[in-house]
Amino acid sequence: MVKDQPVISTERLVLRPLRRSDAGLIAHYTADRRVAEGTRAIPHPLPPGAAEAFVARAIDPERTEDVWAIDGSAGGLGEVLGIVSLTRMEDQQSELGFWVGAGFWNTGFASEAVSALVAENPHEARTIFAEVFQDNPGSARVLTNCGFAYLGDAESWSVARNSRVPTWTYLRRMSG
Repeated sequence: MVKDQPVISTERLVLRPLRRSDAGLIAHYTADRRVAEGTRAIPHPLPPGAAEAFVARAIDPERTEDVWAIDGSAGGLGEVLGIVSLTRMEDQQSELGFWVGAGFWNTGFASEAVSALVAENPHEARTIFAEVFQDNPGSARVLTNCGFAYLGDAESWSVARNSRVPTWTYLRRMSG
């Protein structure tokens, strides 16, 4: 059984564990081809039930990935603006993932959410890895803004693109 996920508050956002009612907004945002193509795992078009299945995996007590909703409702925005996640890897390492709905690009929400999650370091990781597709410089800026250092080039499969896509890999060494 995994530890409970903390609720993390920032100036404009609350990062909170997912709940079943989030599936509708997740499906809405990830139905946008631009959002799906910015990730490895989100298919496009989004199959019926995919968002509900994602939420079910995220709240499963046996999960290996902790997923937080980027909740803007305290500031009059939606309950889900995007997602930020950490996947446990071996040897005190975690992998960070994130996306925000296209309507919230260039608002600083992704940087604010990633920065807060890294500062909290709920997995007590020594290092946190992240990768972004090379045609997504905005996400690369989020990582560098949050103290991640460029590690190298690679490629990963994108379900939405049905192909391998060049990536930039980043690493954040944690103190302690």
